[in-house]
Amino acid sequence: MDANITNLFYIKRAKPNNKGLVPIFQRITVNSQRIEKSTGKYIDPALWSTEGSKIKGKTEEARSINNHLDKLLNSVSEAEKDLILHRKEVNYINMKNILTGKGEKERTIISIFQEHNDRIQALVPTGEFAQGTVERYKTTLNHFKSFLESKYKVKDIAISKIDYAFIMDFDFFLRTKEDACKNNTSIKYIKNFQKIFNICLDNEWLTKDIFKKYKPKPTIVDRDYLTEPELHEIQTKKFVTPRLILVRDIFLFSCYTGLAYVDVQNLTPANISMGIDGSKWIFTNREKTDGPSNIPLLPIVEELIEKYKNHPNAANKNRVMPILSNQRMNSYLKEIADVCGINKELTFHIARHTFATTVTLSNGVPMETVSKMLGHRSLKSTQIYARVLDVKVSRDMLNLKDRLTKSQVSNQNPSITEKTG
Repeated sequence: MDANITNLFYIKRAKPNNKGLVPIFQRITVNSQRIEKSTGKYIDPALWSTEGSKIKGKTEEARSINNHLDKLLNSVSEAEKDLILHRKEVNYINMKNILTGKGEKERTIISIFQEHNDRIQALVPTGEFAQGTVERYKTTLNHFKSFLESKYKVKDIAISKIDYAFIMDFDFFLRTKEDACKNNTSIKYIKNFQKIFNICLDNEWLTKDIFKKYKPKPTIVDRDYLTEPELHEIQTKKFVTPRLILVRDIFLFSCYTGLAYVDVQNLTPANISMGIDGSKWIFTNREKTDGPSNIPLLPIVEELIEKYKNHPNAANKNRVMPILSNQRMNSYLKEIADVCGINKELTFHIARHTFATTVTLSNGVPMETVSKMLGHRSLKSTQIYARVLDVKVSRDMLNLKDRLTKSQVSNQNPSITEKTG
């Protein structure tokens, strides 16, 4: 039902001040219930027009006070519109809260952002979020705080103040600050911020989606991977130092399973069991996406599992591999690259790229299969890692040449170079 709202300005003649001026009051009636509030203005009662609810005359004082009354009148209409916009009932209590400033305190983006981060941090032990995800949101929040202080000289801002121009200013700040972010990194931070903004939309604290116009263009990045000769060099290299042997073996385990560092770190013997083909498989969920990653074991992987099943650091922690910290792994991998003459910045994540390219796709494994083993939710994610290698192009074209040659021989087709006429 529509609310019945009326407005009236009147003077209280019984309450003059020491100068004989009386206060002007505003009365808003909402469904027969009154909201009375002072306008903050005092006038000579002889100048008041009861019929017009304003001051008589055209003096500067009359114009100023009457303009003020018009603004107060407009505020009633704006309050009604605001309630309708936010799908709240237009009633006495809600109107009074807005008009008297006793309504809900306007929400600010930093407080909402911090509450979001606190909540996902609390859910890390349950496995619903990874600590790495929490850290990415913390970093985004820190960048956003720096942006507010740099651009607006404030520590927080009302969510109603955020518009498309604000988003583009934040994007520009990320790309031009002292330790400027690259294109893809800037896009990731903006996307993280978008999730916080979506929380506001979902809670109906905001009604307009300002991110509809935000259409970033990620830069396609060529990710490093090991070629077949490079992988073979690492695999067959005779290392003397036990720590390099261990790191090489764990790295190879990832090269032939496609598991990321954290997934190798968390892998337990319980994650390995018989698959539908009667062979051993890895059955696990990726830490990053919580998506399933089911991988048949290649012979080299089975050998590595057998080799380290009694290693103290694996057995005592109920883990398949005795993996070191990611920092130490990457440090020793640089040493391995030097020893093997590989001119690449070798990191543990290159193993995952190597599985997608050199080990699987270049050997004819369909992308859909690779995507499933990597635990990706869509082929688009797999395409970032995967690429068709030149060696596979060469092999495929040689096979095509061979088939065409055999076809021409069997059909006794003349060569296109044969003279005619």
